[in-house]
Amino acid sequence: MNSPRHGDVNGSLRRERTSPTSLSPAARARRYLPFATGGLQSLLQYRSTFVTTGITAAAGAAITVFLWRAVYADAPPGGGPGGFTSESITTYLLVAQVLQILHANRVDDEVAADVYRGDVAVMLVRPVSYPVMRFFACLPVVAANAVLVGVPVLALFALLVPLTTPRPVDVVLFAVSTALSVLLAFLVNLLTGMTGFVTTNTWGVRMVKQSVVAFFAGQLVPLALMPGPLAALTSALPFRGMVDGPLTLLLGRYDGVAGAVDVLARQLGWTAGLTLLAGMLWRASLSRLEVLGG
Repeated sequence: MNSPRHGDVNGSLRRERTSPTSLSPAARARRYLPFATGGLQSLLQYRSTFVTTGITAAAGAAITVFLWRAVYADAPPGGGPGGFTSESITTYLLVAQVLQILHANRVDDEVAADVYRGDVAVMLVRPVSYPVMRFFACLPVVAANAVLVGVPVLALFALLVPLTTPRPVDVVLFAVSTALSVLLAFLVNLLTGMTGFVTTNTWGVRMVKQSVVAFFAGQLVPLALMPGPLAALTSALPFRGMVDGPLTLLLGRYDGVAGAVDVLARQLGWTAGLTLLAGMLWRASLSRLEVLGG
């Protein structure tokens, strides 16, 4: 990794600590809009990526959906294992695949690459927060994946297999929960990318993260089908809020208002906790760069 000079990083630290706080939230947000538009322009240069992602997502969804539909083919009308019907398990697994597409924001790869190449030192001299800048830059990726990949995949399978029709209130709750899941995914990927400060090869870390999230988020197996102790452990982790939480709300698998509030409160709590953790580790990483640059 190219080590930045001590003075450069030290100066960036002072700028972050003394950045003006008198600006309104809207004014502060406008400072990051160029990063969002720049991310969109960069994304549109590789439009074929959406085709590849769509084909891969559709193939993965087909394998998962038709496998589980075979398992639930003889389920009673009241529901099979975990209380799922053939239609509800299909809806769960299909939307889980779409959520996984939304969470693939490339933040972990880009942060690790910035650290490895030493580009993070250049980013630090800008009068903006690097983590916040990364968040705004990933928003076009999330939006484009939703519109160009997620919606077509959902529409395709809606024509092929019967799905559960959610209630309007559940759709609203799902939309709010999905926004929180995108925040959680960003924070998890940001923390994963920041491992580049301690290792020059983050590929293995990213692969482990991907497997852990897919399992503990409920993307591969719904939490309702897991054994009691494992389900309890999974429910206590932040990953549940990325897939199983939003889908619990979409399918109405919650116990009244209190159940819905519990799902959203857990997501908010983990979002706040991971934000604090990312902030502390980012400051520690800047200190590490300062030492390496001395």
